[in-house]
Amino acid sequence: MGLLFREGEFQGLLGPGSHWRWDPWNRTSVTIASRREPWFMHEKLDLIVRSGALAGQAEVLEVQDHQRALVWIEGRFSHVLIPGRYVYWLGQKPVTVEIVDIRNPRFEHKDAKVITRSVSARQSLEIVDVQRDHVGVLFIDGRFVETLSPGQYAFWKNAAETRVVEVDLRETVLDVGGQEIMTADKVTLRVNALVTHRVVDARRSISSSDDARQALYREAQLALRAVIGGRELDAFLGNKDAVASELHAAVKARAAELGLEVISVGIRDVILPGEMKDLMNRVTEAKKAAEANLIARREETAAMRSQANTAKLLAEQPTLMRLRELEVLEKIAARGELKIVLGGDGQQGLASRVVNLI
Repeated sequence: MGLLFREGEFQGLLGPGSHWRWDPWNRTSVTIASRREPWFMHEKLDLIVRSGALAGQAEVLEVQDHQRALVWIEGRFSHVLIPGRYVYWLGQKPVTVEIVDIRNPRFEHKDAKVITRSVSARQSLEIVDVQRDHVGVLFIDGRFVETLSPGQYAFWKNAAETRVVEVDLRETVLDVGGQEIMTADKVTLRVNALVTHRVVDARRSISSSDDARQALYREAQLALRAVIGGRELDAFLGNKDAVASELHAAVKARAAELGLEVISVGIRDVILPGEMKDLMNRVTEAKKAAEANLIARREETAAMRSQANTAKLLAEQPTLMRLRELEVLEKIAARGELKIVLGGDGQQGLASRVVNLI
């Protein structure tokens, strides 16, 4: 297509072919514009459009400040047009233009996945990916709008101040460590606790505090000091589960205010000072020694009682005594040759008794 200018003023279009003009003073010029590409661009585009010469030859597109245009060429997405005036030729490649109002900053389209893969679209769109097991809390111009489920979202740039805060919904273990606490009986010990929690209200978790997990950590520290500080050392060591239950109840209400749910609380480590540890070891050693001594005496008493009962039974039953004697001789004889050496006359009674046994 030829663009005819006379002394710099647009005169009209020239179609394909040869054209003759009488111009002895060389005041006429022609610029050739290719229609192979759909878009028509020229430094004097405004003058050409106002002349009306493009009617039926090209389409004039006006994109306002609050609009963006999605361009499809031959059925395939091409690019996004920002505010301005555009012209594309008719009768060549089929061009489809879709005008979108960006006063709603969130971009939603049935072909959103195809559009967001385009480099041109990413220059106009801010792409946000919310990962699995997360949610996104959407704020537009500082106001909460909605909570986004996992997936990909797009927002128009420069349309509004858009902010998406991604929140992890999975269980998290908070290690409350290094706490030096004094018990009711003035014993200083170091306690490490574990608090398992998760986010149940994403909006509250980021709106109620600058860091909800850090706030829960501080609350667990204070609750641990209060719970252990009201107990004596023996009571604490003897029932740590009760301490964990009381700690759970103490932090549960505060966690709910932060949009969190406390799943469990446990005491992981209890570290005593060196001198207290030695003292308790000596106490434990003394208790175990006393218990061992008591068991030994009990066993000795039982053994002596058994022997007394056996002696009484043998005294009352001579036949059992003879059987017992035979059992002893049988055990001796089973080991080898049996040799019996008897003494003098004073041992005649013993000899007679042995002979009788044999």
